[in-house]
Amino acid sequence: MSRLNPEKLSVEFKDGVTATAPIIPRRYTLTHSDITAELFLTIGLKYAYEKINAMRDEVLGEWIRKADCYFFHVYLYVDGEFCPMVTAVRNYVFRRELPLALEAIRYGDRVFFNAYPELDNAPIIVHFMSSNPQFNKVEDWGTFSNYHIS
Repeated sequence: MSRLNPEKLSVEFKDGVTATAPIIPRRYTLTHSDITAELFLTIGLKYAYEKINAMRDEVLGEWIRKADCYFFHVYLYVDGEFCPMVTAVRNYVFRRELPLALEAIRYGDRVFFNAYPELDNAPIIVHFMSSNPQFNKVEDWGTFSNYHIS
């Protein structure tokens, strides 16, 4: 996994979302450029589907509250229009790059996390979405405190 280069991260807040509000709904769309290695984080009330390309290698995330606890759910589209062998490669790449993506979300929305420090300890639940049961998984990926850079 490569480390986040903050200079390669662009953050956009959509209408209805500020640096500190709301918590819910607050949705993240993280995309990237293979050519420049830039990351693009869009934070809004809805996902930024217009930023998603045909490769479907985006990272989507949202805050969910159950009872008195917050959870951060991540959704990764592992399949796409690919054969099973490509699905295995995509699964590997998502797993390799997800720590960088979580670091980018944490850093890109750091003012929000500073306003709500308890969210650094909210569980991150990752949904690897696939029609193949071998790759269709839901996993606990720790908390944002594990992906915080100074």
